[in-house]
Amino acid sequence: MEASGHRPGRLAAEEVGVARLGERATLLQFSTAFCQPCRATRQVLRQVAAMVPGVTHVEIDAEERLPLVRRLAVERTPTVLVLDPAGVVVRRASGLPRTADVIAALGAVL
Repeated sequence: MEASGHRPGRLAAEEVGVARLGERATLLQFSTAFCQPCRATRQVLRQVAAMVPGVTHVEIDAEERLPLVRRLAVERTPTVLVLDPAGVVVRRASGLPRTADVIAALGAVL
């Protein structure tokens, strides 16, 4: 996962459809219904969120949230953004991530 070159500012919990962001970090996944790598990405991110206290996984259907997709310059699915507790994007990646890469990307926040 790379450091984010595109700085969208802060994302509020309401913008991503949750009551609150993760206490330590949020793994924000953009997916589409027929995206096979999105399913595998969901499993990886859920596992990491379960292993690391204070980390939450949130999945967004990109087709249903086009204004947010455009604002964040999401060009393909899956795209994963790592948000700090304040909702600032600190890392982003496209494609199926490896568990070790997700844990390493969380290191920038934790």
